[in-house]
Amino acid sequence: MNWKFWKKSNAPKKKKSATREWVDALVFAVIAATIIRGLFIEAFTIPTPSMERSLLVGDFLFVSKVNYGARTPVTPLSFPFAHHTLPIVGTKSYLEWIKLPHYRLPGFGDVERNDVVVFNYPMEDFRPLDKQENYIKRCVGIAGDTLEVRDARVYINGVGEEMPKEAQASYMVKTDGSAFNTKTLESLYITEYGQYAEEGNFIFTLTKDQKDKLAKFSNVQNVQEAIRTRGQYLDYVFPHDPKLSWNEDNFGPVIIPAKGLKLNLNASNIEIYRRAIQVYEGNTVETREDGIYINGQKTDSYTFNMNYYFMMGDNRHNSLDSRFWGFVPENRIVGKALFIWMSWDSNASFFSKVRWSRLFRGIE
Repeated sequence: MNWKFWKKSNAPKKKKSATREWVDALVFAVIAATIIRGLFIEAFTIPTPSMERSLLVGDFLFVSKVNYGARTPVTPLSFPFAHHTLPIVGTKSYLEWIKLPHYRLPGFGDVERNDVVVFNYPMEDFRPLDKQENYIKRCVGIAGDTLEVRDARVYINGVGEEMPKEAQASYMVKTDGSAFNTKTLESLYITEYGQYAEEGNFIFTLTKDQKDKLAKFSNVQNVQEAIRTRGQYLDYVFPHDPKLSWNEDNFGPVIIPAKGLKLNLNASNIEIYRRAIQVYEGNTVETREDGIYINGQKTDSYTFNMNYYFMMGDNRHNSLDSRFWGFVPENRIVGKALFIWMSWDSNASFFSKVRWSRLFRGIE
């Protein structure tokens, strides 16, 4: 009998080539980074001034996926590290040959008021859920809240909310006719302003602290927040219904839908909830002369299947947010913004491009 199979082979293993080792390391790095990016933490950048001055254009953030629970991919066939579009070529970064159901893993908690949240822009119906554009705003109202904006101030359940410390708004500034020293304005980090109407009248975008400092300038006669009057209807403000006559400074009151919440529906409020019921929750909604029909059945109420949130930018007069396109459903929530790891000012001189004071700053 031959017992040689018990013996260990002493033949040396063939050594991997340098190219093979490089490829193996690259594949491992891509897989590891994809898992970390998809399930734990992801880097984002601020492209627009809608959150200034809380967050600045050029801030690079780390966003936690675990706080609210990471989402599993809906379109798993996609190019690594590209969101919905491939750089340079500009084509789709994903294939829709396989579509998986949406599922969220358990997280540490739920979205809370004043959290700074990254979410998928909910109006991009032409893209899969997980490939819709990423937005970042502050959550000002959570599921079940009654939200109202009165003269640019947010009220939640009848109680006025304080503006975030670094939030900005538009102010009309009247001077004695003289201009402003640009260097002085830059020293106060005031960058958004311009002249309007007649000489001596300006419009500024300011924080409250900047507004107080500007009001003390010797040539300034008056500083007044630029607020639209109640009842002034703007057709681009949600829900785009002239019966409601809402604008960005006077909006609501509106109940933010919550999972399991049953709301009465009528001709006055159906446009507020139509998109949530029809697009986000997959029903048909018809408004007929004799009433409201959901999935062909006449009804005067609806019970929601998801939680929804109301998002607003801290730059209140320069932000495309829930005042213009409505509620954000829970399945569009991506993660919670944690801290700034890098901040880059593309308009500064070479040696001043890095905003050193903002590095590793937490987000409030």
